[in-house]
Amino acid sequence: MSALSSETSRRFTRLGMEVEGTAPIEGPWVDAINGIDGLRAEITMMGTPDGHGKIELTKFHSPAAVSHGDQAMPNALGIRSIMFLVDDLDETLARLDAELVGEVAQYVDAYRLCYVRGPEGVIVSLAQQLS
Repeated sequence: MSALSSETSRRFTRLGMEVEGTAPIEGPWVDAINGIDGLRAEITMMGTPDGHGKIELTKFHSPAAVSHGDQAMPNALGIRSIMFLVDDLDETLARLDAELVGEVAQYVDAYRLCYVRGPEGVIVSLAQQLS
């Protein structure tokens, strides 16, 4: 288990999910997609029992979380986002006509990512795998 709340990880492993990896994240690309400067977080990727889905659990270390209701930022307490892997990020964004939380950013040569605000203030993360 990761430094991410072991109870949180346990709850998902009880559903049959498996921890695939844990990593710290920070830097300009993380700040860009979250719309928060100086963000430091840790992510744990978990795979679904059928091998076809994944869930990303995020623990935000800084800056401190604040509540803004339906306009909360990605580091607000509670479940604020869900991520979908898409074939074409630009086409998906055009089809959704959704409000970006931050910007579209690229993580090395692996992914293009962004957060959009969905229903009830839930943040929907979109990722396009590049390689």
